[in-house]
Amino acid sequence: MKTKKTKTTVITLGCSKNLIDSENIITHLKNDGHEASHEKGDLDTDTIIINTCGFIHDAKAESIETILNFVELKKKGEIKNLYVTGCLSQRYKDDLAKEIPEVDGYFGTNISDVLTKFNIDYKKNLLGERMPTTPAHYAYLKIAEGCSRSCAFCAIPLMRGKHKSREIEAIVDEAKNLAKKGVKELILISQELTYYGLDIYQKRSLSNLLDELVKIQGIEWIRLHYTYPGSFPMELIDTMAKYDKVCNYLDIPLQHTSDSVLKRMKRYATKKDAIEIIDYARKKIPDIAIRTTFIVGFPGETEENFDELLEFVKDMQFDRVGAFEYSHEEDTSAYLLEDNLSDEEKNHRISLLMEVQREISYNKNIDKIDREMKVLIDRKEGDFYIGRTQYDSPEVDNEVLIESTKSLPIGDFVQVKITDAEDFDLYAKILKTKK
Repeated sequence: MKTKKTKTTVITLGCSKNLIDSENIITHLKNDGHEASHEKGDLDTDTIIINTCGFIHDAKAESIETILNFVELKKKGEIKNLYVTGCLSQRYKDDLAKEIPEVDGYFGTNISDVLTKFNIDYKKNLLGERMPTTPAHYAYLKIAEGCSRSCAFCAIPLMRGKHKSREIEAIVDEAKNLAKKGVKELILISQELTYYGLDIYQKRSLSNLLDELVKIQGIEWIRLHYTYPGSFPMELIDTMAKYDKVCNYLDIPLQHTSDSVLKRMKRYATKKDAIEIIDYARKKIPDIAIRTTFIVGFPGETEENFDELLEFVKDMQFDRVGAFEYSHEEDTSAYLLEDNLSDEEKNHRISLLMEVQREISYNKNIDKIDREMKVLIDRKEGDFYIGRTQYDSPEVDNEVLIESTKSLPIGDFVQVKITDAEDFDLYAKILKTKK
């Protein structure tokens, strides 16, 4: 029996890994003859698929609010079908079905499940045909799914299962197809990038993957996200130093620096580990930009622990820092600990941490004035073209604002001279374009 073709809109909440799943859902729908799009502004659509996030409390709240908003539209007859997939649905499927029965179907993190509602079989060979919903010149590339760690605060393994690497050949084929579509920057992602290959090749193989990806014509930047500090493969730094195409950018989520807190977090990485990685990276790649994230207010975090974190940030002079309040998540091992700090205290500590980082970022940006830099143009806003250097990832890092009297094509590389700086932005004038 043939399924009636639909006009479907996919709404993505949460991380870039979710975004890739949404893109693959859209690819399968289009391949089967459905009209499918991603978060378009109008609601000229039959069906909504909400790809949810369930990582922390705020993300869960956003997902539920989004579901309820579309339930109201369904009641008004503005949409016909409403499906919910992704992490929140994987974790709380039965509860959601009971509390919000107006949804036509709840599905987990396996995209093949939601596709069955359209009588579509999941096809691995279509993954290479994925059309990114990001600007055409960059795309996220997921090299593994799930996580085999047991960090005390994290529910990801509950929703995504254990780490499962993709084969190098499949990743390279997908990257080649993305390059043919005009992608110039690949952003490699997984829950733990540095674990890649251990399950299927019996060794950490991220360097081997990079050896192949740098050969792809059209790809000019390759960026690494989510490198875990425990058992970090130092040869990865050597590989990054070897290739111009690999951005001098390392995202290494440390989560804390006090060894007593790290032990309670079950991070299996120490302050000494972090320092050794950072020192080696800066020795081999002097201009490397290091991004990290910290969790503030983990159960039992004392003022002394937090002061140690502040001093560490001052000493390490990170280029980019993100900070999150600890979220007390059921079914994680940290849930058995007392969430002893108030939201006000957590927020106060984050404010102190980010004020320290604001000053560090400002000073680093001031030092860039009069430097010439290569910038990738992401978009235009008002009188400015907005771009990024190799030291910045989209949406989370610094941007370069460029005034230009001539048109600068989006997705082109340009050479600029930095003329001014703020805490988290640079200003520049155009020197020349680089296709």
